[in-house]
Amino acid sequence: MSEFGYAGKVLIVDLSSGKTRTLPTSDYSPLFLGGRGIAAKLYWDLVPPETRALEAANCIICASGPVTGFFGLAGGRWTICAKSAAGAPEAFTHGNLGGRWGATLKYAGYDALAVIGKAEKPVYLFIHDGQVEIKNASSLWGQTTFDCQSMLRQSLGQNVDILTIGPAAENLVAFATAMAEKGASVSGGLGSIFGSKNLKAVAVSGDIRPRAAHPDKLKEIVDYIHPIRTGTFNASSPWAVKGVTRNDFCYSCGVGCSRQSYADKNQQRYKSFCQAGVFYAGVALPYYQGWNEAQMRATQLCDAYGLDTIVMQPLIGFLQECYQAGIISESNTGLPLSRIGSLEFIESLIHQIAWRQGFGDLLAEGTLKAAAKMGEAAQKIAARHIATRANETGDYDPRLIMNSALLYATEIRRPIQQLHAVAGNLIISWSKWAEGAPGAFFSTADLQEVARRFWGSAQAADYSTWEGKALCSKTVQDRAYAQESLLLCDVHWPMMITSANHPAGHVGDPALESRILSAITGQAVDAAGLLHFGERIFNLQRAILLRQGWRGRQDDCLMDVYHTEPFKKNAVFFNPDGIMPGPGGKSISRLGAVVDRHIFEDLKSAYYRLRGWDENSGYPTTSKLNELRLGDVAVDLSRRDLAC
Repeated sequence: MSEFGYAGKVLIVDLSSGKTRTLPTSDYSPLFLGGRGIAAKLYWDLVPPETRALEAANCIICASGPVTGFFGLAGGRWTICAKSAAGAPEAFTHGNLGGRWGATLKYAGYDALAVIGKAEKPVYLFIHDGQVEIKNASSLWGQTTFDCQSMLRQSLGQNVDILTIGPAAENLVAFATAMAEKGASVSGGLGSIFGSKNLKAVAVSGDIRPRAAHPDKLKEIVDYIHPIRTGTFNASSPWAVKGVTRNDFCYSCGVGCSRQSYADKNQQRYKSFCQAGVFYAGVALPYYQGWNEAQMRATQLCDAYGLDTIVMQPLIGFLQECYQAGIISESNTGLPLSRIGSLEFIESLIHQIAWRQGFGDLLAEGTLKAAAKMGEAAQKIAARHIATRANETGDYDPRLIMNSALLYATEIRRPIQQLHAVAGNLIISWSKWAEGAPGAFFSTADLQEVARRFWGSAQAADYSTWEGKALCSKTVQDRAYAQESLLLCDVHWPMMITSANHPAGHVGDPALESRILSAITGQAVDAAGLLHFGERIFNLQRAILLRQGWRGRQDDCLMDVYHTEPFKKNAVFFNPDGIMPGPGGKSISRLGAVVDRHIFEDLKSAYYRLRGWDENSGYPTTSKLNELRLGDVAVDLSRRDLAC
């Protein structure tokens, strides 16, 4: 891959020795692009597979992609990857962030930062002007994320961007987050990996801008997508609070979305966006019999102390049901369980977990592990609230959205970028059209056309059959891994829906991402070539998981609830009646549906065949890995009997 689009260097920091070194990005970008691709290859090269998540030998990697830092593409994203303790089992995982930090790391001269080892005492990194400093963070340890950022800016100046952890990560809470400016937070339990290394923060500054090989072609793409996206997404935000919030988009986006922010009396800004902004609303609204600032305060506290709202939401539901069943009480937990939904409850719960005090020490390991120690009755309750082995909630239920089944089964955690690509705005927009909502335009015929262009076949848009779902899953995953290596925001990408009055129709162009890559790097890449990048990166992650203990076909599974409990009304917020497109474009109801275990095993077999993997084991074949130019990976897996 060319010099265009990249800073040119990868920074390696060993906190145990205090030494730093650099590698050329060009050692990685030709095969792995950037973002998750480069992060996965760095991890494969640097970390022995037997390394535990909280050990010093684990590596935490922050990486941007070739699109990061270019304006107008909704591409201001970056990724953090490491082995995490959030799931069962521990496994290599990822988180995707917005804001500005990733672009600033690139402006400072580095496409990726990889940190290994462990400092003897709390430290932070300051990366600026070609220098890398490891500085004492003892005075910052114990501070919230917001206070740490404020203190560092007072020390280093206002033109720095700061990634930091809160007390939850310092105390190694399994689902702790790390947070950058604009409330950009990483999930997947990756905050605790920073904490395990005594790494409180990473401050970056720089002004070296990346160059595009063909800026004129890039401008053409920006000019093409801007009216499509602003016309589709920049209506009134569902996260807006009148007189309180305002639009607040990620750095360099140039397109915008429904993201909101608001300020307190000290002018500290907080986010109001998507699940994180309303995770407490489900219990706060009935408690207060209407809107109350408690739901906003809950998000503030999770960001400040560093707790993942996607884990906290089902955890609260689990606690509420356990309390109602008499499994736990206020006296044996120290929590005001009779006041779930109140500000008092969420403050108490967050404090207990973040500082691992009392009952919070048990909950800090995650809902599934806590339930296992609480007994069989608690485990049955947990199963009704948890959608993934990483203790997360689920929004895109595979009993309704059948395309999501294999995505959930083959990933260590909730693959939200992929779930958005098979549901998200697609099914939400189609549902509005099916209901006859004013202004809705995205029809069944449009959804079928999306399936043909982006999923491999129109059958993938027929929710009466499992036909086409395996090919859809493979295609969506390959595209998502390429997209997360470029990096592009999944609110907008892939651009499957255009606009109501677009002259080319309502369905987008699947070649746009490859055109962006070509314009930035100067390399000729078409749509199929971009998917090939994604396939390579996906197979590399599969190899990482296998040599960490993933058991192939045996571990490619769903939570039992999807097989045993029929889909119920109101189970999915954007489609309460379970109405989906069926044969011949007619609508059908998915109420009462389950994912049949035998059919699901057949689906896995079809998926493995499409991937070129061994059908019995779910292991990649040596021939497939060699075809993907992963020869070193093939040799390693073959030696461990993990390739066929």
